[in-house]
Amino acid sequence: MTVPPVELALAADFPDSTRDDWRRLVLGVLRKSGVAGEDTAPGEAEELIATSTYEGIRIRPLYDAADAAGAAGAGLPGLAPFVRGGRPQGANTDGWDVRALHAHPDPKAGGQVVLADLENGVTSLWLRLGPAGLPLDGLAEVLRDVYLDLAPVVLDAGALTGEAAAAFLALADERGVPASQLTGVLGADPLGLAARTGAAPDFSVARALAPRVAAEYPRLRTLVVDARPYHDAGGSDAEELGASLATGVAYLRELTDAGLGVAEALGQLEFRYAVSADQFLSIAKLRAARRLWARVAEVCGAAPAERVQRQHAVTSSAMMSRRDPWVNMLRTTVACFAAGVGGADAVTVLPFDIRLGLADDFARRIARNTQTLLQEESSLIRVIDPAGGSWYVESLTDSLAEAAWAVFTEIERAGGISATLADGSLRARLAVTWAARADAIAHRRDPLTGVSEFPDLGEKLPERPPAPAEAGPSGATAATGTTEAGGGHGLPTVTYDQDYETLRARSDAHAAATGARPAVFLATIGGASAFTARATFAANLFQAGGLATPDSGPGTDPAAIAAAFTASGAKVACLCSGDKVYAEWAAPVAEALHAAGATRIWLAGKAGSRAETDAAAGVSGYVFTGCNAVEVLRTTLAEAGVA
Repeated sequence: MTVPPVELALAADFPDSTRDDWRRLVLGVLRKSGVAGEDTAPGEAEELIATSTYEGIRIRPLYDAADAAGAAGAGLPGLAPFVRGGRPQGANTDGWDVRALHAHPDPKAGGQVVLADLENGVTSLWLRLGPAGLPLDGLAEVLRDVYLDLAPVVLDAGALTGEAAAAFLALADERGVPASQLTGVLGADPLGLAARTGAAPDFSVARALAPRVAAEYPRLRTLVVDARPYHDAGGSDAEELGASLATGVAYLRELTDAGLGVAEALGQLEFRYAVSADQFLSIAKLRAARRLWARVAEVCGAAPAERVQRQHAVTSSAMMSRRDPWVNMLRTTVACFAAGVGGADAVTVLPFDIRLGLADDFARRIARNTQTLLQEESSLIRVIDPAGGSWYVESLTDSLAEAAWAVFTEIERAGGISATLADGSLRARLAVTWAARADAIAHRRDPLTGVSEFPDLGEKLPERPPAPAEAGPSGATAATGTTEAGGGHGLPTVTYDQDYETLRARSDAHAAATGARPAVFLATIGGASAFTARATFAANLFQAGGLATPDSGPGTDPAAIAAAFTASGAKVACLCSGDKVYAEWAAPVAEALHAAGATRIWLAGKAGSRAETDAAAGVSGYVFTGCNAVEVLRTTLAEAGVA
């Protein structure tokens, strides 16, 4: 007996929906939640729940084909303007270049780590040389067992670029490596060094090296356009892109003045960008960068095939946290995914423990395997331009390209990247963006898992040997993540967790000196159903500053709660309960705590109509979703007697 097939109509059984239908449904929800009023029109619903990037790009909750109207200009993979990738086959043949950063100060140990990486999935080496990493005279030892005609080497020697390049080329010559087979990047980046240190850029090394490299080493590049100093100073993605374009243009001018043709000059550049846990912005950034550079190359007279931008994506060091460093594995996985989807030619995943010192073998293995998993197990390299056709990504790429072009042209009108670094105007611009970002982090609009959210006070941080500090202005290093205020016009190096890290360090020092953590006593009033939500919120907030949070348990007796406060040894208290319980018990409990010696009393929740009554009873302030957590913690630590 043959069973006839069942016809599944699926979508055909549902009525067509329009964007206006969706807006009306969303508006109903917004009205119920109080976000929208009765007079709010359906067309305003999207804007009410839209957000903005630090470039001012509005991110809407819904995108459709109309939002990607400019996607037709993206072209095809491997063809100008290269939005969809620099190769027509994408990463399909051999994947992207898995590039590992090495900066071990011991050449012998560094050589062992290099070999371990190459034997386990790494395909190129990024060597930081000089005081910030490997000693220059140890280069031969580090590369002793490396086949230089197989493994590309990227040098990063800062002010020692000339010496490092000479040593590397001499080493290759000694080993008989044909010039046609030597691959990598010599790492000259005078403007990147100037951005980091505030020193005047010296182009002489690049001008001397590039003609020789172009003539003798067809698979070698001379210069890196490292945009990470602008990202690491807290800048936006558009500012990072705009500064990179201005730097690239400055290098083209220097190289053509040194006698290279436009095509030869373009072939001497590799661009280095940061990718973060904001996966969509990172994807859009890499796509926009190729589009913008293709336009620059076109204006310079380059043929279409010569306009492709060689990209090296590095997981953001600014996003890496020192506390709960294991979370960094998740951050770098998302960032690596974005780099792969965005079409980067080479990707570096920083080890999760990089903020603690020299990475151990486990951290380096995880960094390697993150890329292997995404390439092989997730089959990411088997799809050409995975983001292509996404209405959101195409729209975001277009908006980001426009914002970055505006930054680039502004820098050029001001005299170029050298001038804006020298006069401090670029630094000032980045500082404005960082202030906005730091404010969002302080208010936990940009949450940091394990730092501002869900901290672990009982964690034991892994111990690592100290790492050499990366070059930066006086008082600012990538190792510490501190922000430098003076020291010329060199850009500071910031980390997103730095304000919370400072608070945690103060609490840790207090605990080490006294044997006990500073504490905020949670006065949990009423039953568990009444206080649990706000007590959990308050504990999460105060622990982000390294404060212990003992509580009184269920109950409403002010005297009993005050006794528990005294027994806890805390100096600061926080009332935690629901609004109905507060109406009856907040004032008497606050009065009892004040009488018991509380120097400051917070209340979990917003003030509302109780403000005068609360103040009269001794409530000093409020903690709530959207409050400035950093300021609350600073105030609380001061009240708790923590220096």
